[in-house]
Amino acid sequence: MNSTVKTILKVFAVLLMLAGVIWTLQGLNLLPGTFMRGDPQWVINGAITALIGAGLFWFIKRKK
Repeated sequence: MNSTVKTILKVFAVLLMLAGVIWTLQGLNLLPGTFMRGDPQWVINGAITALIGAGLFWFIKRKK
């Protein structure tokens, strides 16, 4: 895998993590937002999304 693809995947992973954290915070009613505010399902969705992003970032970083 060349460095350009790795960089793109790392950016995508960071965006997934960021979206997951935002969704989680909105689900916990800590961030003002949209329909997600105060909905426990978005806490779960956000946590899963953030974990997928973190896993992808870790996988890309450890591959040589």
